[in-house]
Amino acid sequence: MTDAPFAPLDRDIDRTVALQVLRDATAGADDGELFLERRRSEALVYDDGRLKTASYDAAQGFGLRAVRGEVAGYAHSTEISESALRRASETARLAVGDGGGTLADAPRPTNSQLYTSDDPIAGASFPVKLETLKEIDAYVRDLDSRVVQVSASLAASIQEVEILRPEGHSVRDIRPMTRLNISVIVEQNGRRESGSAGGGGRVGLDGLVDRNDWQAKAREALRVAVVNLDAVPAPAGVMDVVLGPGWPGILLHEAIGHGLEGDFNRKGSSAFAGLMGERIAAPGVTVLDDGTIPDRRGSITVDDEGTPSGKNTLIEDGILVGYMQDRQNARLMGVKATGNGRRQSYAHAPMPRMTNTYMLAGDSTPEDIVVDLKDGIYAVGFGGGQVDITNGKFVFSCTEAYRVENGKVGAPVKGATLIGDGATALKQIRGIGNDMALDPGMGNCGKAGQWVPVGVGQPTLMIGGLTVGGSAA
Repeated sequence: MTDAPFAPLDRDIDRTVALQVLRDATAGADDGELFLERRRSEALVYDDGRLKTASYDAAQGFGLRAVRGEVAGYAHSTEISESALRRASETARLAVGDGGGTLADAPRPTNSQLYTSDDPIAGASFPVKLETLKEIDAYVRDLDSRVVQVSASLAASIQEVEILRPEGHSVRDIRPMTRLNISVIVEQNGRRESGSAGGGGRVGLDGLVDRNDWQAKAREALRVAVVNLDAVPAPAGVMDVVLGPGWPGILLHEAIGHGLEGDFNRKGSSAFAGLMGERIAAPGVTVLDDGTIPDRRGSITVDDEGTPSGKNTLIEDGILVGYMQDRQNARLMGVKATGNGRRQSYAHAPMPRMTNTYMLAGDSTPEDIVVDLKDGIYAVGFGGGQVDITNGKFVFSCTEAYRVENGKVGAPVKGATLIGDGATALKQIRGIGNDMALDPGMGNCGKAGQWVPVGVGQPTLMIGGLTVGGSAA
């Protein structure tokens, strides 16, 4: 596989032939497309003073879809050829049956380009990448003698897609992605704790290998680890919780965002199904999903059906005003597609997915919100979590949190988990900070076995009455 531009309908399959096969597959269907993709990726992991992994991967293929009503036929192949395309057409065509559908209008075109990087893999040489990881390891160890292990990774990828529609037009998108992660383990008096930090986006590697950038991330990872050395067991019980800005928006993403995806609401399985136009959150709460922010990890110039990404308001001043839609769900619900049809790769059919999901800022200062917290937890870092879409119930673990009593931030706490449900939490938001921030660019989202890059964000928030699971007696 070469680094020449990806042009499968110019080199691998005659464009006219491909279009005719696609039209045959979607005759009498409501929708469909031919999705062609090439992806190249590289990753280096430097762990405990040595290069642990250096990998390079390249893959390409196509997916052919025909949609009729609620049924979709999908076939894919790693072989981009006329014979493979014809076989795929026969399979996808089964979903159409005797036809009778009316082909949906094509997505509107766009001249937008949301990414400034070209090929991030070539943005820095292999020796520069390796030397950067070595320097990170040495830098962290020199900062603090308690450091016993450092793990740092650099990853870069480039995804090239072309989407051919039955109407005859096609759209191309070239999507870069980079990410730097740093994890640190410290030890003191026989106790070990860890901290991590990182970031990236649809940008080149030049910024991530800059010393000023990675040194800041390294200090942050070390800071979290050292804070946790002094952490005491977290309290347990129902209490008010203040969430910090930025990355804690992952709770918003999981507990609320998934429940606002169109397919769950069309099928009635979301806790928010049937509530359009009703108040589902406290006044002042406005939540958006925005795939148009330049260079952000969750941004896409067009989605994986060819629809331009959008800046979509989901909740406005507490009122539910929109869902995230792909083309199939939008058609079945009688609304417009919102540019949220996403797929992991050519081997997967698209579905409604988030891009960058965040809450807008309010009027309060973060300091005033914390002062108003009389007895609770101040959580500024999150790890893993789980959510049940049908009822919105969630469980999230905190990686950095503090006990707050009478408005004063006290000792860090360890082992805190936040338990609640999204619908109730939205209505119990009691303070919204003026410090909205997006995450540093590390998020991945899983749904139905597919993973896509996403972004999250929020201001400082106070939520009343969450259950805190802890280990304190």
